[in-house]
Amino acid sequence: MPEPTAKRRNLILAICCMSLLIVSLDNTILNVALPSLQRDFHAPVSGLQWTIDAYLLVIASLLLLSGSTADRIGRKKVFQTGLVLFTAGSALCSLAPGLGWLIAFRMVQAVGGSMLNPVAMSIITNTFSEPRERARAIGVWGGVIGISMAAGPILGGALVQSVGWRAIFWINLPIGLAALLLTHRFVPESRAPRARRVDPVGQLLVMALLGTLTYGIIEGTNAGWSSPLIIGCFVVAAASAAGLAAYETRRVDPLIDTRFFRSVPFSGATLIAVSGFAALGGFLFLNTLYLQDQRGLSALDAGLYMLPMAAMALVFAPLSGRLVGTRGPRIPLILAGAAMTASAVMLAALDAQSSDVLLFTSYVLFGIGFGLINAPITNTAVSGMPRAQAGVAAAVASTSRQVGQSLGVAVLGAALAAGLHEGAWWIIAGCGASVLVLGTLTTGRWARATAERTAGLLAPEAEDNRKAVKV
Repeated sequence: MPEPTAKRRNLILAICCMSLLIVSLDNTILNVALPSLQRDFHAPVSGLQWTIDAYLLVIASLLLLSGSTADRIGRKKVFQTGLVLFTAGSALCSLAPGLGWLIAFRMVQAVGGSMLNPVAMSIITNTFSEPRERARAIGVWGGVIGISMAAGPILGGALVQSVGWRAIFWINLPIGLAALLLTHRFVPESRAPRARRVDPVGQLLVMALLGTLTYGIIEGTNAGWSSPLIIGCFVVAAASAAGLAAYETRRVDPLIDTRFFRSVPFSGATLIAVSGFAALGGFLFLNTLYLQDQRGLSALDAGLYMLPMAAMALVFAPLSGRLVGTRGPRIPLILAGAAMTASAVMLAALDAQSSDVLLFTSYVLFGIGFGLINAPITNTAVSGMPRAQAGVAAAVASTSRQVGQSLGVAVLGAALAAGLHEGAWWIIAGCGASVLVLGTLTTGRWARATAERTAGLLAPEAEDNRKAVKV
C-alpha cells in the first residue's frame, strides 16, 4: 500500500488521539469524583486507591501482550477491539451498584484500554516515518494528555455536582463510538512481517509482579507491614521479577525483548516514565482529597483550582515535541524534572497549601514539568528500535507510565493513611529529582553510543521492517 498523504496521516493521528483522550480523561475525571464515591459507597482510602489502581494494574499487565499481539495479528484489528471493550466497560461503570462492582467494571475498561494507547502509538510510528515529523506527531499526542488534564477536572466536577459521579463515564461513549467508526473507515491495517509467538509464562510473571507489589503497598497499612500476607506479597513480587528477567533472556520471541534495555536512552526513558507518572498519580490523588475534604471545595471548584496545572501541560506538551524534534530529549527532560521537583518542594517545605498564590504557583510548575515529560519519553522509547516491533517498544513506554502512576497512588495513599502528609510531598519531590538526574545521565554522548550499538544488534529486524507488509 502506498504511503498515506499528509492529510490522511493527520487524520490517522487525530483518530489515535481520540483513544488517548478517553483513556486519559477517564483518570482525571475519576480523581475529582473520589470524594463522592467515598460518601456514596462508604469507602476507605484503600477502596479509593483500588478504583484507580485496579484499572492501572490491568492496563500495565496487558500492554506488552496487546502491543505484541497487534504487531502479530493486525494493529487496526486490536485497536478496534480495544475501543469496543473500553466503551462497553464505561457503560457498565456508570451502572455499578457498589464499590466492588465498580472496581470490576474498571478492570473491563482496562482490558480495552490496554489495546488502545500502545497500539495507537504503534500506528503513529508506522504512519509518520520521518523522525522530525514523528516527533511533532508525538508532541500532539502529548498535548492530548494536557487537554484531558484541563477538561477532566472541570468537566468531571461539573458532572459530579450537577448529575452525579455516574455521568463521568458517559463521556466515553460518544467519543469511543466515533473513534470506532472512523478507524474502520480511515485507518489502514498493518502488522509486523514476522509473527511473534505468545509468551504466556512471561505474561503471568508480569501480572504476578505488578499485582502482588501493588497489593502489598496499598494494604500494608491496614494489614500490618510485618504480617505474613504483606511479606508474602513482596516475596512473590521479588521472585516474579527475578524469574521474569531469567526467563525472558532465553526466549526467541520474549514478551519483553531485553536487548532493548542495552540502550541507555531506552532504559532511561523507562525509568523516567515510572518516576514522572508516579509523581502525577500521587499529585492528583493527594490534591483531589485535599481540596475537597480539607478545604471543603465542591467538585467543580476543585477542578477549577487545578486548571493552572492542566493549562500548562496543554501548552508545554506540543512545545516539548518541537524541542525533541529540533534539539533532542535532554532539554525538556531536565526542565521537566526541575519544575516537578520545585512544585513538590513548595508544597512540602513552604506550606503552599496555606496560600492560594503559592498553591497555584506549585500547580503551574507541576503542569509545566508534566507537559514537557511525555514527548521525550515516547520518542526515546521508539527511536532506534525496529519499526516491525514498534508495538512492543511503545508498549514498554506505556507500561512504565501505568506502573508509575499505579505505584504513585499506592505509595502516596499508604503515606496518607499512615498520617505522613508532609512526607508524601517529599516523595513526589524525590520522583521529580530522579527525572532530573536520569534525564541528564541518559541523554549524553555515552548514552547515544549505547543506543547506536543496540540499533546494530537489532539491524536484521530493522531491515525486515523496511519490507513490512501493509494490508
